Amino acid sequence: MNFRQRIHQSRFLAWLLAAIAGAYLDLCFYTTRWTYKGVDQLKSDLADGPVLLLVWHGRSLFGPYHWPVKHGPVSTLYEASPIGRVSGALQRRRKMQPIEMSSDMSNLAASRVILRRVREGVSIGMTGDGPLGPNQILKDPPLEWARVMKRPVYTYGFATKRHKILGSWDKMMLPLPFTRGAAVYQRVEGEFVHKQDEGSRTRISDAMDSAMGEADRLVL
Repeated sequence: MNFRQRIHQSRFLAWLLAAIAGAYLDLCFYTTRWTYKGVDQLKSDLADGPVLLLVWHGRSLFGPYHWPVKHGPVSTLYEASPIGRVSGALQRRRKMQPIEMSSDMSNLAASRVILRRVREGVSIGMTGDGPLGPNQILKDPPLEWARVMKRPVYTYGFATKRHKILGSWDKMMLPLPFTRGAAVYQRVEGEFVHKQDEGSRTRISDAMDSAMGEADRLVL
């Protein structure tokens, strides 16, 4: 059995790796001087109910750290893969409520789980480009959930001045400690009709790019 298979079968190993990764991210987070933008508007909307939060996969590492959990719970989606298990364990470590999307779970079953969380007042967070990409190409599920939830849609992006860009498909930004950072939330205005609506797709993609770009600008 290889290492990836062991992670897939062992929740303890996934938890252990998440603890190690979390310790490093803790160091980075607490030694970074953060600038926040858009958080007050997000908190205001959370006072009225859940929201849909979207982020590009490559800028998702600090999402669990920046979410204002005291103002509303959030459930994030993760794949039942080795890296997904570690991601889910890391999110639970930050008091989030992740949902594992197993390969044998039907779309209908997954939708029921998500809708139940929304009815309970839990926000939903997901990556716009999914777990496998292509990088920064918006997939259909965020558009469909924006239509179904009928709640405010927010995009999120973070940046740190000192970082490494990994050679992964998503060009993941890996923060380094003792630096300046920015976290940006941006509300996507307008209504969402259906996933084939290219206007909605463009508005959400542009907002995701804008949040990421603004975070980059704030740390220059």
